[in-house]
Parts: sequence; structure tokens; C-alpha cells
Amino acid sequence: MICLGLTACGGDAACVVGAAEGCGDGLTCESIQGGEPRCVEPVIVRGRVFDALDDAAIEGARIVARDANGGARSGVTFSGPDGEYALPISVPRDAEGDPLDEAVTLRVDASGYQSFPSPPRQAVPLDLVTATLVEGEWVVENAATDVALIPREASGGTISGTVEHPDPGGMLVVAEQGGAAVATSITGTGGSFVLYDVPAGATDVRAYRAGLFAGPVSVDATGDVDGVVLTASGEGLATVGGSVNIVNAPGGLSTSVILVVASTFDEVTARGETPTGLRAAPVDGPFTIEGVPPGRYAVLAAFENDDLVRDPDEGIAGTAIVFVDVAGADVDISESFKVTEALEVISPGASGLEIVTSPPELVFAQDSSEDGYELRLYDALGNLVHEDTMLPPGSGSMPIRYPLEGVVTLEPGMIYQFRAWSFGRGSLISATEDLRGVFQYEP
Repeated sequence: MICLGLTACGGDAACVVGAAEGCGDGLTCESIQGGEPRCVEPVIVRGRVFDALDDAAIEGARIVARDANGGARSGVTFSGPDGEYALPISVPRDAEGDPLDEAVTLRVDASGYQSFPSPPRQAVPLDLVTATLVEGEWVVENAATDVALIPREASGGTISGTVEHPDPGGMLVVAEQGGAAVATSITGTGGSFVLYDVPAGATDVRAYRAGLFAGPVSVDATGDVDGVVLTASGEGLATVGGSVNIVNAPGGLSTSVILVVASTFDEVTARGETPTGLRAAPVDGPFTIEGVPPGRYAVLAAFENDDLVRDPDEGIAGTAIVFVDVAGADVDISESFKVTEALEVISPGASGLEIVTSPPELVFAQDSSEDGYELRLYDALGNLVHEDTMLPPGSGSMPIRYPLEGVVTLEPGMIYQFRAWSFGRGSLISATEDLRGVFQYEP
């Protein structure tokens, strides 16, 4: 239950759900399952933000919690000089006042660093029901609340402001220069945003979420720019539809389709940022995505981990990346997306980020009827670190193994991903999935 107005808090003074007003010191008002809202101990996510390469604390990192669908589940907090932060989250309670089962993920941004999560890194869900009562607070603190950020070469100022709307949380805010995204942010429940490392120059700022759009607002990004206001509305929305054709894969599999803001899309890694709600799943044939804001999008099928991958053979129809322009009218993609069974990643990173202490051996399942394989290693910033485009075919049913020891120098603390493609008769056959094969080198 969400309480928007003043509500009697189980005999306490009037209070607003999610706020401390009307409650005693250190308490907050929350909705109660099967009862009236009342004042209870707050839920606080605690952790540390640090540099992935040297473990140095990062001060001023911006942290916001998101729900399973990408919507904002908290306001915004910032890390202190020691990198530590405390993020309050409003959580419904059981009759005893204990937090109910709910999972959130974190979005973390800081000047001079890559945003977290950025593909192929994924945020690990935090189960709020695991909170422990410590000195009057329900505290969630574990390995997943400590966030390592990858440093990047960046310079420029910040653009900060607010999205104005009764429900402005969870919007993807994009700063563009010359049609290319230079920074992104996620609004908290109050609609605030901060765009970091924006180069000097004319900048257009927009905000996206299923059913909601704001902008563009033009900004002269000279130094730090404050007080930018984006007014959001539900005008100009449309539905994007199409179909997926799953081929050469076991029966019963389904996939997902997402829309990526085109200005954030990287052609090399085929990745970008998806506004909350612009996703269809499960899909094994026709699909529709409703409430799509105006803009240009890349349509990606089988991007998420589902044992399927976009068919990499660009010599046949339905395998190229499709871009659509949405301007208030519904869009029907006539050509179906070809999706096929992925090459299985065995190690490292079969099911998520894996820590390795020495240069690993890259292992993946072999394909059938292949002539060979292409293998590429990328760092977390999308830079190509190493490639071998003429790996020989496998033997029998044994997996393909590619040792990195003595082949490439890995940077301590850096996160990497390997991708592999099978080929035969002059065309690509299949590939490993977009979000698997991710590891962090910690010697």
C-alpha cells in the first residue's frame, strides 16, 4: 500500500508513509500489511563506493535504489569522504513491523567513473527481507552493497536538475551532443538527476520512461550547470511491435526484447541504456512494447541471459540491428528478429561476475558443423583488449579452451568480458551471450 496523504500511524501522530514527520526520533512511517500505517524502525542500505583499480574511497558518488522493473525505489544519497553511504528505503512491513520480502538494485554514478551497472556488469539484487535490526535501524549491508567503479578518462562539468511530474522517479536522463550521448543519470523518487563529466558545448537533455517523456531542454554546458528543469508528460507515446523467430534452439525457450536509446548505443559492443518499462518478455513470437516515448531506439532481441542470442549471420534477413524512430504513431517492425541458441559459457562468468586471481582459461561449449571460432576480450569500458579470429574447430564434444596466461596482460582490479563466435562456410553461426563471460582480475 502506498500512502500519499496524511494517515494515522497506528495510534501515533499523523504521518506520511516513507517520511519521518509525525514519528518519534529515528522512526519512519511505513505501510503495514493488513493494518494501518505506523511508525517503525527505518530500512537503511549501507555500503561503500570505491575505485576498482586501487580500492581508494570515492567521495560524492550518487546512489539510488531501483525496483525489479527499473523504477526508482528511493531518494538519492551521496557517499562520504570514506566512500561510505547510507540509503534509506521505504519498505512495507508485516504486522510486527519487520520488512516484507522485496528486492532492489543500486545505480551508482560518480565524476570520472563509469556508471554502475553498465553492460556487461549487472547489479546484484539486494533482498530487503534480510535486513538486520541494529541500534534502531533495519540494516542491509553485504558484498553487494559495496560498489566498485571503473575509472575512465573524462573531463567536463555536471548538469543537475529535476524532472517535474507527480511521479518522476526512475526516468533515464540523457545528455546528448551532436546526437551522441555524453552522460546519463537516473532520477530518484523526487525527480532529481545529476549528469557527470559533460564536455563543454551545446547539450540537449531528455528524460525517458515507459509512459513518460521530458525534453529536450538545451543547455550550454560550460562548467557546472544547476537548476535544469525537465517537465514530463505522457504525450506523443506510441506502441512498438514486431516478432521474434527462434531457430536452431531447443523447444520451449523464450526471450526478451528491449528498446535502447539510440544515442547511448555502442555499435562495437551492441550495448546501450534502456529506459524503465521499454521491454517485452517472455517472447517467442509477436511482441509489443507500449508507452514508448518519442525518440530513436535500437531494438535488441535476446540481449538478456536466456540461453539465446541474436543470430550473428548478417547474410540472412532478420539479423541486423534495427533502429526505429518513434514520433507519436505506432511502429510495426515488418521483419522478424532471428534468434538462435547461444554458445554456452563454461568459465569464467557462466552465471555472473566471477573473481579470478590469475589470468584465466576462457572455456566455452563448441558448436556443431563449425569451421572455427572468433574470440575477443573487452575491458569494462568496451575497449578491445585482445582478439583471435582464427581459432580451430573443437574435437569431439570437448569444450573450446583459450588460456590467457602469457597472451595478454590484465590490469589488476579491472573487469573484463570475453565473447566468442562460431563460423562456418564464410558466415557466423552463433555466439556467446551478451552478458556472460564477465570476470574481475584480482591477483
